[in-house]
Amino acid sequence: MLRTVADRARPLRRTSAVVGAVALTALALAAAPASADNTRPGLVLGLLKPVTGVKPGGGFELPGAFANKGTETLDKVWLTYSFSRGLTHQELPSNCEHPRGERPGAPAVPVDEEGLPGKYFVTCEFDQTVKPGAVYAPEKALSLDVLGHALYEHLGVTISDYDPGQSESGPADEVPGTGPAVKLVELPSTTPLGGIRPAKNPAYDYAGVPVTAVNTADFQVAAQLTGRDGQFVTLEAKFTNAGPAWVMPDNGESGAVTHVLVKMPVGTTVTLKADGCKKVDAGSYSCIPSSYYWANENSTYTFPFHLRIVKAVVGAKGSVALEAKERPFDKNKKNDTAVFLLGTDGNGSTGGTGSTGGGSTGGTGSTGGSGSTSSTGGSSTGGSGTASAGGSGSAGSSASAGSAGSSGTGGGLANTGAGSTLPLAGVAAAALAAGAGTVLLTRRRAPRR
Repeated sequence: MLRTVADRARPLRRTSAVVGAVALTALALAAAPASADNTRPGLVLGLLKPVTGVKPGGGFELPGAFANKGTETLDKVWLTYSFSRGLTHQELPSNCEHPRGERPGAPAVPVDEEGLPGKYFVTCEFDQTVKPGAVYAPEKALSLDVLGHALYEHLGVTISDYDPGQSESGPADEVPGTGPAVKLVELPSTTPLGGIRPAKNPAYDYAGVPVTAVNTADFQVAAQLTGRDGQFVTLEAKFTNAGPAWVMPDNGESGAVTHVLVKMPVGTTVTLKADGCKKVDAGSYSCIPSSYYWANENSTYTFPFHLRIVKAVVGAKGSVALEAKERPFDKNKKNDTAVFLLGTDGNGSTGGTGSTGGGSTGGTGSTGGSGSTSSTGGSSTGGSGTASAGGSGSAGSSASAGSAGSSGTGGGLANTGAGSTLPLAGVAAAALAAGAGTVLLTRRRAPRR
């Protein structure tokens, strides 16, 4: 089982605090125990620069230079690497190990106590003398592969004078590498180093490194309408990350990965809003995916709303749209907005075509008094099990929010009766009485940004 920052914050088990940003742009997590003896060795990492331009299927080497700025000789040190799910390690040296059961790049990632995906870890033990004032690095750098869903990745590097795999309950269950052991080699004393830790925590140093891959992710929205009688209708607004990359910008520091804006048609009132959505204006709602900070590749999030038709308005339209925010990874802007039309032609002749949701095309509307139209949204597994499958694709069925873990509420419409398909809300009382309501879902091009 992959361990999270909460239970295996590799920098480090004997820690108590989350410290501020150090080196580059990432958070420095955890710390070694404070000591009253300020003469203990002070370990300092070498400078680590952001990694950019790497491509899925490629790889890169991660340096691990450090210096012993203390006054004591160390008999042993540990280098620990953490990395996000778009990266994986190659063959490890025999003096390096990773927790048993961890599978870097797995589609479902456990979530830590701060709501971020857990990271994967590799720890290398160097059983050799580290002299005061000297600079060292592994003779062979750790190699990482860039996976097909990589985009905004994150690395952490820690140097410590104690084994981070030890805890009060004993050593962790680790799997050693199978490659030749790697030793430390001494580097020139002029090797650039990072900042020095305060003397009260001299037993470790940590730096975070952002990694940006050359990749894209297609964010898209869709709308699906289903109904139970002539006065009530369920709208399922959907947000899909069609990939190929998963997306978690700046390690989740900027908040929600996106907001989905839902505007209801004129003449309707919301009787039950979706979980994860808040009202921002009359008939308008802002929704956040249940994974919040990130969206896994090929995942769909459904936001179901129950609506009541209070006034028949010809041509009443609603919309679902992504927030107006720069998304340099999303090259397809045509599916950033979906418009749906709640109405009939007064005669109930023909339903409209369904919209596209999550890569699947909806069916066409039926002809006649009892016909209704619904589209099928894409379905896939969301981050850490929080993304839901798309809504029901069958016409006239009881609307649901998809699987457990979706960011909406499930279940059908309350107090609307049961049985076979009934017509959707129309624009005229006569059409409603005749049972000839239809729903037209259309998609329009998003405005250029």
